[in-house]
Amino acid sequence: MTANLPPQYDPKATETKWQKYWEDNQTFKADPEAGGEPYCVVIPPPNVTGSLHMGHAFEETLIDVLVRYHRMTGRNTLWLPGTDHASIAVQTILEKQLKAQGKTRHDLGREKFLERAWEWKAESGNTITNQLRSLGVSVDWSRERFTMDEGLSAAVLEAFVRLYDEGLIYRGNYLVNWCPASQSAVSDLEVDQQEVEGHLWHFRYPLTDGSGYLEVATTRPETMLGDTGVAVNPEDDRYKHLIGKTVTLPIINREIPIFADELVDATFGTGCVKVTPAHDPNDFEMGKRHNLPFINIMNKDGTLNENAGEFQGQDRFVARKNVIKRLETDGVLVKIEDYKHTVPYSERGKVPVEPLLSTQWFVKIDPLSQRALEALDQNNSPVFVPERWTKVYRDWLVKLKDWCISRQLWWGHQIPAWYAVSETHGEITDTTPFVVAKTEAEAREKAEAKFGTDVQLVRDPDVLDTWFSSGLWPFSTLGWPDETKDLDFYYPTTTLVTGFDIIFFWVARMTMMAGHFTGKMPFETVYIHGLVLDENGHKMSKSKNNGIDPLLLIAKYGTDALRYTLVKEVIGAGQNIRMEYDRKTDESKSVETSRNFTNKLWNAARFVMMNLEGQTPQQLGSPYPPQPPLAKGGSEEGLELCDRWILSRYYQVVQQSRTCLENYGLGEAAKGLYEFIWGDFCDWYIELVKSRLQQDAEPNSKKVAQQTFAFVLEGILKLLHPFMPHITEEIWHTLTQTGDGDCLALQAYPEPDTSLIDPELEHQFDLLFGTIRTIRNLRADSDIKPSVKVTAILQSENEKERQILLDGGVYIQDLAKVENLTVTANLDADLGQTIAGVVGTVQVLIPLAGVVDLVALRGKLEKKLAKVEAEIKHTAARLTNQKFVDKATPDVVQGARDALAESEKQAEILRDRLKLF
Repeated sequence: MTANLPPQYDPKATETKWQKYWEDNQTFKADPEAGGEPYCVVIPPPNVTGSLHMGHAFEETLIDVLVRYHRMTGRNTLWLPGTDHASIAVQTILEKQLKAQGKTRHDLGREKFLERAWEWKAESGNTITNQLRSLGVSVDWSRERFTMDEGLSAAVLEAFVRLYDEGLIYRGNYLVNWCPASQSAVSDLEVDQQEVEGHLWHFRYPLTDGSGYLEVATTRPETMLGDTGVAVNPEDDRYKHLIGKTVTLPIINREIPIFADELVDATFGTGCVKVTPAHDPNDFEMGKRHNLPFINIMNKDGTLNENAGEFQGQDRFVARKNVIKRLETDGVLVKIEDYKHTVPYSERGKVPVEPLLSTQWFVKIDPLSQRALEALDQNNSPVFVPERWTKVYRDWLVKLKDWCISRQLWWGHQIPAWYAVSETHGEITDTTPFVVAKTEAEAREKAEAKFGTDVQLVRDPDVLDTWFSSGLWPFSTLGWPDETKDLDFYYPTTTLVTGFDIIFFWVARMTMMAGHFTGKMPFETVYIHGLVLDENGHKMSKSKNNGIDPLLLIAKYGTDALRYTLVKEVIGAGQNIRMEYDRKTDESKSVETSRNFTNKLWNAARFVMMNLEGQTPQQLGSPYPPQPPLAKGGSEEGLELCDRWILSRYYQVVQQSRTCLENYGLGEAAKGLYEFIWGDFCDWYIELVKSRLQQDAEPNSKKVAQQTFAFVLEGILKLLHPFMPHITEEIWHTLTQTGDGDCLALQAYPEPDTSLIDPELEHQFDLLFGTIRTIRNLRADSDIKPSVKVTAILQSENEKERQILLDGGVYIQDLAKVENLTVTANLDADLGQTIAGVVGTVQVLIPLAGVVDLVALRGKLEKKLAKVEAEIKHTAARLTNQKFVDKATPDVVQGARDALAESEKQAEILRDRLKLF
C-alpha cells in the first residue's frame, strides 16, 4: 500500500469497500470471554416490513457514534441488531396480496397462510437490514435476531407461561380498542388521537312518566342504540329531582335509569350524559359501578348487529346518518352543532377505533409497574437523558392500565393456551375451560388430568401483541431464559437510544418485563432523541408525503456526509432537528456542506501525505516532548511555536470531544471537531508550516513539521471516526500503510495530554490570526495584487501584545505577504498615504506609496460607486411605482427590496473605502 490518496474522494466506492471489509472480517464481533468493561446496546428493532427512512438514519447514526466511541475507549462492545415481526403490518401486506387474487386468508387456512408469510419474510424481510448496512453501522451481524426466531419464540413462551402461572396474565371480557379494518384489538399505545372537525348532536329522551324529557349530547349518535342509562352529576341542582327516575330510549323503546355519578362533567353539553357501557371507556366504568346491562351493538367488522334493530347490518357511519334521520323524523332531534374534538384512530388500520366488549388476554400491570417505579424512585434507574423525560416516564407508569396482549391475527406468536372445547360442545366460548402450556404435548397432559383422556383441545387462534416480544428484547436477544455467557456479561445493557414517541410503547414495557424476569432494569441509561423534521419544520409522515429519502442523499453526497449532518444538527440532547432539502432538485445544502467537509479533509490528508516522503506516523515518531518556549517561531531544535499551538488546540479538542460524548453532547462534539479540522488544522496550521516542508528547508525543522503533521492528522482521524467512519478508515489505512487485519475502528481513542494544553499560547495565536486576517482584508480593499509584498506597521501600547507580534512575526510575514514588518508602541507622525485597520487594541497600517496607483484605484472605486448608485435609483423607482407593487408577485417585490438593501450596503462600503484615499 502506497502513502498516496487519489486526487478526488469517491464516497460510494470507499463506503461500500469498508462496509464489506468490516462485515467480512467480523470486525465488530463481540466476545464476552475477552473481559473488560462491557458496553452493550440493542438496536430498537425496525419492522421487518420497513425500509430506511430519515428517522432510522438519525437514530442508528446516533447509536453508532456512541458505540464506535466506547469501542475505541477500550470497552468490550456489543451492538446487537435485529428486526421485529410486525404482526399487523405483515398481515396487512399479505391480505392485500390475497385480495388482489380474489382470496382471503381463510381460503388458504392458517398453515398455508403462515407458509406464505415466512416466504415473504425470506424474500422481502431483509430490505431494512441491508439498508442499515449502507449507514456503516458497527453492529455484530453474527448475533442478528428476529422476534420470531427460535430463541426469541422460546423466550416469549417462557414469559407468557410464567406470568400466567403467577396470576399476572388472565382472560377476560373487557372493553378494548377495536380496529374494524384489521379486525383486531389494539393497545392504547397503538391509538393515534386525531383532532377532527365533527358535530355534537342534541336529542331528547322522554321521561317514562310523561313529565318531560332530558336532553343529551353526543358525538357518536349511533351508540344510543346500546344505551342502558343516563347519568348526571350528583351536585347538579338541575337534575337532582330526577335521579332514580327512568327515561324511554327513542327508537329502541327501552326503559333506562337516570343515576348520579361524579364522573359526569356538568359543564359539557346539557350536563346529561347518555351511558353506553359496551362502547365507551368512561361509560364502561360507570356501568360496572351502577350494575347496568352491557349491550353490544357492533360486529367486529364495524357493522351493527341484531341489537341495533332496524339498523342491523349497516356500517357504523352509515347507521349514524340513518339514526339521525330517524331521530329527526321522531321529533326528538334538537340541534346539531359544529364541534372540534379528538377521535382515536388505529395507527395500523388508519380508521377510527371502536371501543368494543371483547374476550381478550390481559397482563396485570400493577405488580410490574410497581417494580419499575421502585427502581426509578429508589435508584434512579434507568437514567433518562435529557432528565426531563424521567417525569414523563414515571407519570406513565403510574397511569398504566392492564395491558390487552391478544390480537386477532395469524402472523405472530400464537397464544400458548388450549381450550377444552369438548366441554362446550366443540366451540370456544367465553366460558370454555383452558390450559396454558409451552407445547401441545404438555397442554394435553394437563388437560387429560383435568378432563379425561377424551378431551378435545383447540389452540387459541389469536397471537400476542408485537410489543410483548419487544418488551423482552434486551434480555431475550442475549439468550434468556437460558443462562448464557452473553446474558451474564452484557446484561443489563448500557444505553438505550430511542425516540420520545415510544417511551410508552416500548421503554416502559421493557423496564416492566425486565424488572419482573431479571430483577434488574434492562439498561443503565435511556438517551431520548428528537425527530428529524422536514425543510419546513414539520414532522415527516407518509400521510403528508413529506418524507426525505436518506438513500437518495447517500447516493448524492455519501453516507459520511449524511451522518455528519444529522449529528452536527443536534444541539442539546432530545431536540428536534430540521433537514434542509430542496424537493425540486433533491438537494440538501446542509448535507452538501458536510460533503465539502469530507473533501476538505481528503485534500488536507493528501497534502500531508505528499509531504511525509512516504513515511508513516510510526516511522516519523512523536513530535514531542516539547522544548522550552522559543521565540520568533522557534529555533532549529524541537517544536516551534505553531507546532506547540496546534498540539494545544488538538488536545483541547480531544478533551472536549471526550467530555461531550461521555455526556451525550454528540452535536457539540461534532461541531467542535468541524471547527478544529477545517479552521485550525486546514486553514491555519497547514499554511503555517508550508515553508518548512520545502526541499531547501532546515532538516530538523522539516522533520518536526512532518512529525507534528502526521501525529495530528492521525489523531484527527481517530477523533472523527465515530462520526465519519468510512473516509477516516480509508485515510488512516493509507497514512499508516496498515494492511489487512487491523483497522481504525479498533484503535484507541485519543486521550488528552494536559501538559501540552496552553490557553495562553492559543490566545497569542488568536491575536496573530486576527492580525493576518486584517492585513489580508486591507490588501483586498486596496486591490493589492497577491504577488506584491507590502510593508506593515503594527502599533500597540501593550508590551505583551507587542511581544506576541514579534514572536509570531515570521507567520505574519509568511501568510500575509509582508516584506517589512514593524512592531511599535508609537507611530511615526509622517507615514504618507496609508490604509488602516484594527484588531483588538492593535492598529494595523499598510503604507500604499509605491504599492498601489492611488489615482487609478480611486477612479476604479468611483466608477463602481456610480454603477451601484444607478442600480439603487432604478430599483427604488420600481418600488415607488404603485403599479409594479400591485401587479408583481410578492416574491418579485420582495426580491426587489432585497436587491435595493444589498446595493445600499455596497454603496456604503465603497464610500468608506473612498474616504481612505
